[in-house]
Amino acid sequence: MKQRILGNNGFRTSEIGLGCWQLGGDWGDKINKSLAKKILEEALNNGVNFFDTADVYGSGRSEKLIGEFIKQSKADVKVATKFGRSADVFPTNYSEQALRKSVDNSRKRLNKDCIDLLQLHCIPIEELKKGAIFDWLRALKSEGQIAHFGASVESVEEGLLCLEQEGLQSLQVIYNIFRQKLTHELLPFAYKKGIGIIVRLPLASGLLSGKFTTQTQFPENDHRNFNKNGEAFNVGETFAGLPFKTGVKLSNELKSLCPENLSIVEMSLRWILDHKEVTTVIPGASSIKQVIENSKISNLPSLSTQLMKQLEDFYHINIHSHIRGVY
Repeated sequence: MKQRILGNNGFRTSEIGLGCWQLGGDWGDKINKSLAKKILEEALNNGVNFFDTADVYGSGRSEKLIGEFIKQSKADVKVATKFGRSADVFPTNYSEQALRKSVDNSRKRLNKDCIDLLQLHCIPIEELKKGAIFDWLRALKSEGQIAHFGASVESVEEGLLCLEQEGLQSLQVIYNIFRQKLTHELLPFAYKKGIGIIVRLPLASGLLSGKFTTQTQFPENDHRNFNKNGEAFNVGETFAGLPFKTGVKLSNELKSLCPENLSIVEMSLRWILDHKEVTTVIPGASSIKQVIENSKISNLPSLSTQLMKQLEDFYHINIHSHIRGVY
């Protein structure tokens, strides 16, 4: 597993990390404690040293499972968690007291005196514009409660606001073949400022696995069911903002561009890593097999310049006009 550095003066992180939303059991089939431990262990065995979670994933369950794993295994891993989407603060009740309380609870669950990376969790743009929340983060850093801070965002506008903040270490963004708007403005600006990029939803909620058909059904508690049109939160968090049936059709068309030696998953993840601005990609994994397959992407050869251009053209011609929501 190759590594990159997360921003200026940041830590070294594996090119493929592990998204841990699924360990919270908020949606889909709940992952039991035994399987969760095996997934974390397999990730570590395959060179993954970066886990991404949040205080609200399973009301702390994801953080707790990670914390227990780190304590038992004494694994040398970096953990990024988040603040800002719990019911007591979102969308209008942000305060320094609430932030400190959340950080204290996260530190306890993660068994870490100092959180490696604390990220704002897609908080309203109005709060980002006020700027006070960044002062609170800088105070926590100066006190040694967090080592670094960053922000998880949903739009280019939000990202550009955050990039102006002194001390910002990283941005977490939705970026994949179906969602390329960031390529020519946000990513180069972040790179110029020495701010790391963490990519979530690299497979567009599974659309880029190529396994879905228009008849695929998802469980009632799966966001791919209840948020497919943005009913619960930003539609971009589900299927990259594409209508499901449109996404399935486009995914099938993309397969024709895959080199013979690559699957659509491999092409999609390698495409992200082939952008030098990206530090790490954090696909989720609900099985050991997925962990192993995702981890291999780091050592695949880069896509050809010709294919990169074809994928960019495909986005502009076939995809962009179908994307919904703040972007």
